[in-house]
Amino acid sequence: MSALGKMTATEAKLFLRDPGAPITVVGIPLALLLVFSLIPGASQRTEEFDGSSVMANLIAPLSVAVLLGMLALTIFPTFMATYREKGVLRRLAASPVSPSTLLSAQLIVNLAAALVVVLLVIVVGTAVIGMEAPANPLGLTISAVLGTASLFAMGLLIAAVATTGRAAGAIGSAAFFPMLALGGVWVPKENLPSFLQGLADVLPMGATYNALRETWAGGDPLLLQLGSMVAFTVVCLVLAARLFRWQ
Repeated sequence: MSALGKMTATEAKLFLRDPGAPITVVGIPLALLLVFSLIPGASQRTEEFDGSSVMANLIAPLSVAVLLGMLALTIFPTFMATYREKGVLRRLAASPVSPSTLLSAQLIVNLAAALVVVLLVIVVGTAVIGMEAPANPLGLTISAVLGTASLFAMGLLIAAVATTGRAAGAIGSAAFFPMLALGGVWVPKENLPSFLQGLADVLPMGATYNALRETWAGGDPLLLQLGSMVAFTVVCLVLAARLFRWQ
């Protein structure tokens, strides 16, 4: 097995041994899905949502977006900053296994967790709740991939500047929760003040969530949403590469 494969297996075991991360990653999206499904008529298609249901138009995309945001902005950078704080990265720099291998392994583990839960949301939603499946699976996949890239690029930037795990968690939360409000996640963007509606399609969390909404209902993501996700990915990766320190 390659060094990356061994490191990925080790990081996956550490991820699963920490009860907080798996419970949070799996529990919160499914809890959102199941709790809102108890609302009468939540899975019925309505003209208000262009023939889709509340579950498919709002709640399922919300579950996915919240999952991606939590993984990318809080869990991932906290792990990386904690490794720096404890000197793990410094020791790796002097070993045959490079710190970049650890970074790659962490990204693989977190992306795998995201993929598993996205699939769980779709399977549980369609098989258990009776929610309609994504009507534009290709558009949904593109939106999810670009949204994941933009959010994890932000998480990498946070990990690059945070000196401790606690600092990384604080910075991540400071980015995560305002984007939920301003990105039209807690309140649908059409119900936001007009001057905030455009912002909801630009911020990474909002662009991801609203692109997922569009594609789940059968539409196409807006070019503004896709362009914003690509731009945030590039800018954050460039800044993270310049600012990242292994010790």
